[in-house]
Amino acid sequence: MWQKLATVYRLGVKELWTLWRDPMMLVLILYSFSLNIYIAGTSIPESLHKAAIAIVDEDHSAVSGRIVSAFYPPYFVTPELIGLSEVDAALDSGRYSFVLNIPPYFEQDLLAGRAPKMQLSVDATRISQAFTGSGYIEQIVTAEISEFGQRHRLAVTLPVDLIVRASFNPNLKASWFGSVMEVINGVTMISIILTGAALIREREHGTIEHLLVMPVTPGEIMLSKVISMGLVVLVSTAMSLLLMIKGVLGVPIEGSLALFLLCTALQLFATTSMGIFMATIARSMPQFGLLLILILLPLQMLSGGITPRESMPELIQNIMLLAPNTHFVAASQAILYRGAGLKVVWPQMLALLLIGGVLFRFSLGRFRKSISTM
Repeated sequence: MWQKLATVYRLGVKELWTLWRDPMMLVLILYSFSLNIYIAGTSIPESLHKAAIAIVDEDHSAVSGRIVSAFYPPYFVTPELIGLSEVDAALDSGRYSFVLNIPPYFEQDLLAGRAPKMQLSVDATRISQAFTGSGYIEQIVTAEISEFGQRHRLAVTLPVDLIVRASFNPNLKASWFGSVMEVINGVTMISIILTGAALIREREHGTIEHLLVMPVTPGEIMLSKVISMGLVVLVSTAMSLLLMIKGVLGVPIEGSLALFLLCTALQLFATTSMGIFMATIARSMPQFGLLLILILLPLQMLSGGITPRESMPELIQNIMLLAPNTHFVAASQAILYRGAGLKVVWPQMLALLLIGGVLFRFSLGRFRKSISTM
């Protein structure tokens, strides 16, 4: 037993030295757990910011002037007044995201109680800004018209007092969600790439044949790759949480970091085994990359990290229970967002252990068959 562990240890050290001599892989790891996390946490705007807007004022009245002056930074840039004939060309060229058209006799119809209409043209190719900005513009215009008609801003008292409390993310900061989810997704992606690349690299360099003539078993070879590459990802994940998430971005980690790393280790047990299996199918790194796209996209998009699983078809929900990402995302969000303990996440951890065991056994059988044909 000790001899087998010593063999796995030496093979694992060899894998680490091989990785250390691969600058491209080192850059990929560094980028995925540092700059990529920062981009994911800061690229999602917290609110509308400096949206380009133009206004067609065909009324030239007091109320239209109030509406024009109501748009100002930082939500919008200072509005530009353009003619009606310029609207289509301005939107086609992408100069403005919004064009608000105030029709003639708008104030006159408003004072007469005829409920006049305004037109808002939106460049919907900028989808996130278009959705958010339309709501902002509606609120601003409604408030200005209401104040103009009543000479003050009317505070409407509703019969029900609705108090909203946002749990775990009181300010609804998108960076809190985006950065942490990028770490979770990076664990899966990098672990599959590292183990798959390690096996394909040895096959391409011919070093796998050298290992086969040594007194080592296929299980020891595979276990060394799983442990060594998993350890690299585990350490990178811990450093990313401490330095990037908590340090640079200032995102609070509610739960136990040790418990999350334990869940990560179970996830790595499954995904590194998956990487070995994929490497036995692909004959080169380009083939492995194409296969990775087919596997990784469904794993990440249907795991519940992007959209809640409850909004997916029931068939997809049941199928994705067989994927390790589903349980890893659920456990990670519970720990990092809500501060859950072992009593809450043990079902997900058990599922990860079982799925990892099945994948490891299946990948080992495929690995033995692939090296026996060399």
